[in-house]
Amino acid sequence: MSPLSGFLAVIVFFTAVLVAYLIRQYQNENLNYSSTNQMKNTTTKVKTIEKEKVVAETLNGRFAMLGLIAAVGAYLTTGQIIPGFV
Repeated sequence: MSPLSGFLAVIVFFTAVLVAYLIRQYQNENLNYSSTNQMKNTTTKVKTIEKEKVVAETLNGRFAMLGLIAAVGAYLTTGQIIPGFV
């Protein structure tokens, strides 16, 4: 096994672990939002944000940070944002 293929295997492993962790966090947050009690005796009209939107935005932000880290890592290792393109 060449050093490059070993490095890529490690990167794929860490990515799989990170995705599994994020999926677990998504499930936990979904449970947290579904188990919260809303106040029943409120008379004011308040616009509520659906729990799916909050969880989706949180997950979107996490994947955006992952993409930024990947772009910085690609730039540091190859000198290009997208390796292979001139």
